[in-house]
Amino acid sequence: MDGLRVIPTYRHGRERLYVCLPDGRNLAWYDRGTARVNLLDAAHEEDVLSALGPFLAGPVPVGPPPVPTPAELARLSLHPDDDLAPNRPGEALLIDLDRDPGPARRLRPDPRRRALAAERAVGEALDRMDGAGWHALHSIPLPGGDRIHHLLIGPGGLYAVHALYAHRQRVTVADPEVGLGRHAPRPLLRRVRADADRASYALTAEVRPVLVLVGASAVTVPAPPRGVRVLTDADMEALARTGGVLKPADTEALHAMARDRNTWARL
Repeated sequence: MDGLRVIPTYRHGRERLYVCLPDGRNLAWYDRGTARVNLLDAAHEEDVLSALGPFLAGPVPVGPPPVPTPAELARLSLHPDDDLAPNRPGEALLIDLDRDPGPARRLRPDPRRRALAAERAVGEALDRMDGAGWHALHSIPLPGGDRIHHLLIGPGGLYAVHALYAHRQRVTVADPEVGLGRHAPRPLLRRVRADADRASYALTAEVRPVLVLVGASAVTVPAPPRGVRVLTDADMEALARTGGVLKPADTEALHAMARDRNTWARL
């Protein structure tokens, strides 16, 4: 069959190669994570494998797409406006800056842009954990105008992750206060714990709070803060090494629940 196109996509940590007809209809896709060709029409198997030939290292399993799990069916039933999975890191800040970019010239940098840089750095690090069985959601809106910067769900449990811009600054964490450089300390850990508590209530599961300091030059923690894990952006891989808390089916079910905007609207 002539005219088949191979279109690469990368979304939420999953890389796929779609094989499409000239009119845009899909015939199959190759999932690099599972190393499997999912064929929508068995009559075109030979043509599809020929089109994918330059991208395959050797023989791969070929078959119809797997039957959706209950969690996947729940995700597919979501209205696009209610699905939080497409949210980019810092989604709320991006929308706010688009609506009100502020003056072209400022005496001081816009704090929203610094906060956005921190959320992007943390969000990209969390998205890279997807291949290890983790799922990350970003900028989860809460009633009252608050939001959870990031929610991480995976084998090691659930984490509400708050990103703090601390570029080239010394940070002191003295529960509940966090001090940046010469700025007056503020009780940020109360907010971090409150976000995790609200997430626990919404998901009826334990959600642990995490504070990530992005770009800090030095971090001082005189005593471990109560129930809050404090990391730098360079240490975030430690979260991916935790396990033994959730089974894969539980991870998928909680992810499907968490990505539904209505789950959070009930708080």
